[in-house]
Amino acid sequence: MKKISSGKVREIYQVDDDKLMLVVSDRISAFDVILPTPVPDKGKVLNRISAFWFDYVKDIIPNHIITTKFQEFPDEFQKEEFQDRSMLVRKLKMLPIECIVRGYITGSGWKSYLENGSVCGIKLPAGLEESEKLPEPIFTPTTKAEVGHDQNIDFSGVCELLGKDLAEKVRNKTIEIYQKCAEYAKSKGIIIADTKFEFGLDENGELVLGDEILTPDSSRFWPADDYEIGRSQKSFDKQYMRDWLKANHWDAENPTPIPEDVIQTTRAKYIEAYERLTGNKF
Repeated sequence: MKKISSGKVREIYQVDDDKLMLVVSDRISAFDVILPTPVPDKGKVLNRISAFWFDYVKDIIPNHIITTKFQEFPDEFQKEEFQDRSMLVRKLKMLPIECIVRGYITGSGWKSYLENGSVCGIKLPAGLEESEKLPEPIFTPTTKAEVGHDQNIDFSGVCELLGKDLAEKVRNKTIEIYQKCAEYAKSKGIIIADTKFEFGLDENGELVLGDEILTPDSSRFWPADDYEIGRSQKSFDKQYMRDWLKANHWDAENPTPIPEDVIQTTRAKYIEAYERLTGNKF
């Protein structure tokens, strides 16, 4: 099978003209750098969480999954290394934006708010505190950068790229999916502070949800029982790893292996998120 892409975490293989295999590795990235030490089973966790959420929002929007069943994969992928970490998907014409939605003010959004009271050109109420829930979720998309950082883009920029009708549909679906899933996650003790989605168009021009969805890699997951406005939050996502790297002045130019206890703590956080959200034991 021809490998057509190798991202920070995913490998993408061409099966035929209209089908792809997405394989999720155990690699972990932070600050746009792939770390030298993988997190065991991370790819399996991400794959299962995505499959769970794709199914959960299929009443809102179709998705790209053909099957996640190992026995239904092409022969080349019926090997143990691909089991539980792969999905056979429809090939889409992916839109050139990442659809970020924020329900809480944190991270780069908090930094921007402190500077000018807005996030990606959206004016927010005065007096918000760090990690506070926003009155309504906001759509703060970025461009997709081939290298380096994605760039923030306002809604008029999205309209220029996609056309007004498609831009409005993408924004509305992004917020609708987030609201449904955030409400569900809250009932399981997890606050989804923000997340990103990617959409594509199928052969009929229909909007389809693709890539990954609401994983600890693409979202901020906070434990609801520890949530407190006015500070940064503990998390079930890779923020723990980012915080460790920062605190230890880890040098991306001269990367050193990550200690085993940090890797295992990260793995445990991913697995706990999966088990809480799905109700299944990993």
